Amino acid sequence: MQIAIDLPNDFVTLQSTNEIKQEMRLSYALWLFKNARVTLSKAAELADLNIYDFINACKKNDIAVIDISKDELLEEIADML
Repeated sequence: MQIAIDLPNDFVTLQSTNEIKQEMRLSYALWLFKNARVTLSKAAELADLNIYDFINACKKNDIAVIDISKDELLEEIADML
């Protein structure tokens, strides 16, 4: 599916069309993932990144990839033992 949006010309001259497209895909993927609308792998796919690069993008944007507290993690580990 394609979605078209109108951008002011002065924004478009700052970057190439491909750069704008990539940034918009990444921004939307980050938003969807942050709001628990898609999985990590689906968000990476939407952003056209491998999962490791998407995790790095999450880190740069202060988006938690693992949503578990230290105590919850320790409890999970203890349950496995």
